[in-house]
Amino acid sequence: MLDLRPVGYVIGLLAAIFGATMLFPLFADLWHGNDHWPIFLESSLITTVTGALLALTCAGGVRARLTTQETFLLATGVWSVMPLFGAIPFLLGATEATAVDAIFEAMSGLTTTGSTVFINLEDLPHGLLLWRSMLQWFGGVGIIVVAMVFLPELRVGGMQIFRSEAFDTGGKVLPRAAAIAAHISVIYVGLTLLCHLAYLAVGLDGFQAINHALTTLSTGGFSTSDASFGAFQGAPEYVASVFMVLASLPFVRYVQIMAGQARAFLKDAQVRGFMWTIFGLVAVVTAYRILANGDHAEHAFREGLFNVTSIITGTGYASVDYQLWGGFPVVLFFFIGLIGGCAGSTCCSVKIFRYQILFGSVVRQIRAIHSPNGVFVQHYDGRPVDEALISSVASFFGVFVLALGVISVLLGMTGLDFATAVSGAATAIANIGPGLGSTIGPAGNFAPLNDTAKWILTAAMLLGRLELLVVLVLFLPRFWRV
Repeated sequence: MLDLRPVGYVIGLLAAIFGATMLFPLFADLWHGNDHWPIFLESSLITTVTGALLALTCAGGVRARLTTQETFLLATGVWSVMPLFGAIPFLLGATEATAVDAIFEAMSGLTTTGSTVFINLEDLPHGLLLWRSMLQWFGGVGIIVVAMVFLPELRVGGMQIFRSEAFDTGGKVLPRAAAIAAHISVIYVGLTLLCHLAYLAVGLDGFQAINHALTTLSTGGFSTSDASFGAFQGAPEYVASVFMVLASLPFVRYVQIMAGQARAFLKDAQVRGFMWTIFGLVAVVTAYRILANGDHAEHAFREGLFNVTSIITGTGYASVDYQLWGGFPVVLFFFIGLIGGCAGSTCCSVKIFRYQILFGSVVRQIRAIHSPNGVFVQHYDGRPVDEALISSVASFFGVFVLALGVISVLLGMTGLDFATAVSGAATAIANIGPGLGSTIGPAGNFAPLNDTAKWILTAAMLLGRLELLVVLVLFLPRFWRV
């Protein structure tokens, strides 16, 4: 019989800690003289007590080694339950949100998607704005742990190629996760503080700086203003671009740099591929802005750099409505959002390494067709790539495209137009943030969508954040056979 106690214990423990963190927005409201702070006290008590009771109830079944079945359940369970607790301050607080809006916002936060249903952000209490940013920050560090512990162990979408790069704790999932989280947290907090100081240096006030530092390092994209980064144009865009890129690189490489092993970072095929991709895209968009739109060089470069970086990393900040630039940038931005950053980062979407492996496989097949008697071994990052890995990556692409199509059709059935349905599906499953069109585009908001569409998008955000297969495997009848 399936023992759910190890899963329940971890979820309960995380929920209790999660509830305790709600005291930070409580103090923010008190500091700024808002009378909204009791909402976070109530939310904290509900979350902490519920989590503690669940952990105590399941404590008798705790063990260091989880089965594959339990690991799948834990990964999906954490990202399904935490948004429910994260939604409580929105339900009880000044947003007057419905259940679907509150859960949508919390899921968007913890999956670092960045889509929002809230308007007039400048009028919200400081505590709620901070809580939105904290949700993304927690989601960012959480997904790094998932990407470095669970996905390689479960051999999801080719992630097994990174198994040797994580910390070895004898295959014991929970100690391994704790060890990785400890190392990563130091780096994550350090980069967040550096980002905060950089934002202060370019003119953001303390509250704006901390909120945007939290959502930049998590590549989440929530802002304190309805205008997003349109309210902070200029030098802050350069700061954001730098730290969005840093957050999109493999965090295990930062651990190695701290250990004096910088060479691994410089030789990483992911890092090189990602940086060259950004360089090429920024050059193309900058040239387009100068030649087609008559923009001056510095402004064209800054807007190109910021918006390309924001979309490809899945952060979802918007400094301008790039739909006004013309048809070419709109199409380009739609597709670069489906690229993503490096595995083991806070980034979302497909990830650059999968494109590299898929491209290498295509090249190998072309060479084999040209020279049928030749023996061609595909390599990635200096290591041979076996057929199982290539099959895993190809399967991921197939499932991703299929899921994108199904979600688009479902959204279309709710009454959304073609552009809104397709871009909404893409932005949810790739955890990007803004879609296309007048409603959910970079100058729009998800609030006008009907409740059915919001539930579909909420499920799609969870599906995309956990790399699809982690969630979909739970729907196989054989998964539940012990």
